Amino acid sequence: MAIPEVNKEQPLNLASLTWGDLTWVNIEHPAEQEMAYLAQHYPFHPLDLDDCLSRKQRPKIDQYKDYLFIVFHFPVYNKVTRVSTHGQLAVFVGDKYLITVHEAQLRTLMKLFRDCEVDEEVRQENFSSGSGYLLYRIIDGAVDSYFPVLDKILSLMEEVEDSVFDENVEAAHELAVLRRDIITQRRIIFPMRTLIANLEDKLRRFTKVDISVFFGDLVDHMNKICETLDESKEIIEVYKDTDYLLGTNRINRILRVLTILATIGTVLTAVASFYGMNVPLPGGGAPGSPHAWIILLAAMVAAMAGMILFFHRKRWI
Repeated sequence: MAIPEVNKEQPLNLASLTWGDLTWVNIEHPAEQEMAYLAQHYPFHPLDLDDCLSRKQRPKIDQYKDYLFIVFHFPVYNKVTRVSTHGQLAVFVGDKYLITVHEAQLRTLMKLFRDCEVDEEVRQENFSSGSGYLLYRIIDGAVDSYFPVLDKILSLMEEVEDSVFDENVEAAHELAVLRRDIITQRRIIFPMRTLIANLEDKLRRFTKVDISVFFGDLVDHMNKICETLDESKEIIEVYKDTDYLLGTNRINRILRVLTILATIGTVLTAVASFYGMNVPLPGGGAPGSPHAWIILLAAMVAAMAGMILFFHRKRWI
């Protein structure tokens, strides 16, 4: 990737905070101008800078002599499509710097940056233990913010369950939307669990405290999230199968009634067709005589009653 020169007339879309010897540079909505700035001031590989602008990266950790390059994915819920998409966070971790590059979709990161910006005590608390600990605080906030999303999923599943067993509600569409969202979130979260589990050892050299306890708690949270998503997927599959079975049963009941009515109607039509022939028939009577109509009606009622009795004995109705 060829990094262009920084255009000094164009303002950079970045903000930085410094406490002690640690600097946090936050870049929102990155473009080539910001990547050119990073290329000129930090020893980053051009491929890493290229990855910051790409939206097709997988979660990963690239380890170099002086820094780590990490790509995180976090679920971002789309209220229009009602399905989550992935929000990407690229991070450069060095001994005296932490650089975050994202599309301003991770609210917890932006809130932490603002809190550090306006409150000296919050900045000291997060910066004093090194760039690795500061990154932990960013990840921990993002993971904790996901639990309300899980609560929302569980709440929607309870509503879908009621819809599945309500014959007056069509639950298939809601089931399909919720199932698609759960599958999407699993596809985003599961690689993140592996990445976070492998991150602790690589961050040790950039922290001034023992982070094993912190990352142990973080991994526990990720395991709980993944287990909940697994359980939700299994439950939604059961609901899907149940809705299919109940729907099929309702259709069979309707078809059974319609088939019985059609069979009875066929017999009545056959009787009427015989007496509609232009030939003498037993009980037909003279033309214009009301007796023929009464006899024909009685024959039809008798045939219909006999068929209903037969269907009842067969337990078809």
